[in-house]
Amino acid sequence: MENSISTLLEELDTELKGSILPFWMSRMVDKENAGFYGRIDGRDRLYPDADKGGVLNARILWTFSAAYNYYGNKDYLDIAVRAFDYCMNYFINEDCDGVYWLLDYKGKPVDTKNQIYALGFMIYGMSEYFISTNDEKALNMAIRLFHSIEKFSYDPDLEGYYEAFDQNWELLEDMRLSDKDANEKKTMNTHLHILEGYTNLYRIWKDDRLRTQLRKLIEVFYDHIIDHQSFHFKLFFDEKWQERDHEISFGHDIEGSWLIQEACEVLGDTDLIKKSKEIAIRMVNEVIKNGFDEDGGLFYEAYDQYNLKDDDKHWWPHAEAIVGLINVFQITSDKEYLKHAIKVWNFTKDKIIDKEGGEWYFKISRQGDPYFDEDKAGFWKCPYHNSRACLEVIRRLNNNVL
Repeated sequence: MENSISTLLEELDTELKGSILPFWMSRMVDKENAGFYGRIDGRDRLYPDADKGGVLNARILWTFSAAYNYYGNKDYLDIAVRAFDYCMNYFINEDCDGVYWLLDYKGKPVDTKNQIYALGFMIYGMSEYFISTNDEKALNMAIRLFHSIEKFSYDPDLEGYYEAFDQNWELLEDMRLSDKDANEKKTMNTHLHILEGYTNLYRIWKDDRLRTQLRKLIEVFYDHIIDHQSFHFKLFFDEKWQERDHEISFGHDIEGSWLIQEACEVLGDTDLIKKSKEIAIRMVNEVIKNGFDEDGGLFYEAYDQYNLKDDDKHWWPHAEAIVGLINVFQITSDKEYLKHAIKVWNFTKDKIIDKEGGEWYFKISRQGDPYFDEDKAGFWKCPYHNSRACLEVIRRLNNNVL
């Protein structure tokens, strides 16, 4: 088993430093119009006039800041600085302390809405960049965005956060992240990534209000979002936390299993940590029971525990599955979870990674065929899930740190 761990660590390190990060450094830097290009498709065709997304750029900022924080490679810091400058100069809406959702390729706002999901990711990226540089501008911006979320999005009566606003902070009628999402006022997905941003901000800013809100957010997951019968996430809700959808997202389940635990660890609350570990085990076991194909691939979505909705295999759930399985291996010391993580990695390595062009395909069919028309880099196809999985597993297995 020690040999298996060594091989896994070596391969993840090589994938991150030899493929993922170089792809973004060499292919996505927009030297003509600043920042980063908006799209490369699955056939490696660049679209230099593609719009540029706030989520993509916040995730680039986090990725290269985190890579620098672990490896100390100045080339990674240079990309992080570029991402920070572009976010500050183009994506931050100073008039309302918000984040533009979408710019055109020259940096002009195309969609000015304040989608709370994007603010959460900008906090995540700014916080990580502050760790890299100690640049007070990054910390101050993360704090400003935190206050915007709390002022405009937080529901003090029923807890949780509303989804989306215009640039004047008026609630939007269409709150969807994407066309495939339900148009509901509260969603698991946005709450998960507010949690992510708040956790990272609390690492560097021990503010009492932030601590209180992070704790409340964890409790929202326990009280409303986690189904304590099935131990899957509920996905969409009205403002009163009435569930509006009964489908299952396996990738979010296994991602959330470790992100909630991480938030509890950062808070340092012993009781919450214990509870989060118990729930992580339950959630991961349910994904193992219902979500994986025999080949080690993870299905995308299901109507319920027994009926698949989408049997394609997307890139990001596999990245999150590896981390989630390693996390439960560390909680339990049960090597079956480690074996399962290695199986998922081997599937990812064999089927999802583009060995010739670099990076990972957006998704493949159950038969193993890539969807070439989907992005390899784009609004949703970012370097964050797979880079973070590599960094997280390397850090955990090298340092035995949860």
